[in-house]
Amino acid sequence: MFSKEAAIRRPFTGEGGASMMEDSEIIDLYWVRDQRAIGETAGKYGAFLRTVAWNILRSHGDAEECVNDTYLRTWNAIPPARPGAFRAWLGRITRNLSLDRWKRDRAQRRGGDDFSLLLGELDVCLPDADRAQRHLEDQEIADLISRFLRQQSAFNRRAFLRRYWYGESIEEIAAALDCGTGKVKSALFRTRSALRACLEKEGVAI
Repeated sequence: MFSKEAAIRRPFTGEGGASMMEDSEIIDLYWVRDQRAIGETAGKYGAFLRTVAWNILRSHGDAEECVNDTYLRTWNAIPPARPGAFRAWLGRITRNLSLDRWKRDRAQRRGGDDFSLLLGELDVCLPDADRAQRHLEDQEIADLISRFLRQQSAFNRRAFLRRYWYGESIEEIAAALDCGTGKVKSALFRTRSALRACLEKEGVAI
């Protein structure tokens, strides 16, 4: 049986190249309770998951623990779960675990941080900061946001997701999308404004 303790003793760093296995093959390993599933998951998606956790927590130790917890949750969830989009499914687990840890840590200290400022950007188009995270997990509003983003240009959609899903900085987004920071800021502002209008039209209280 896989355990969190085992993951911490033998952390999977994902170094040495990505796994060549298809997602469906990795999921099959989970179904037959083959511990190679953890190593294959870490080899293929470990770096991605650590980036998701780091962008929220800004602590390598905390990020690594959330990633190890992701492997444990995945081991316990499959079976019966059989995710259709494995990368997004893993990223959601890591993000939720990281948000929970961030909120616990924030409750223990005073003052702001980079992630608080990021959430503050969404104040104009979503409920208040604490309710925003709960609402974003609500399926109905999540579906509305997903439909809204599919209607946006590829650039605006990528910038929005990189900023508010993966927690990347404006500079990181600009580098990834090969443009200036001003273009990113303008795109995010326009998308936030359009999202607010969309949600208000659908009766979501802002």
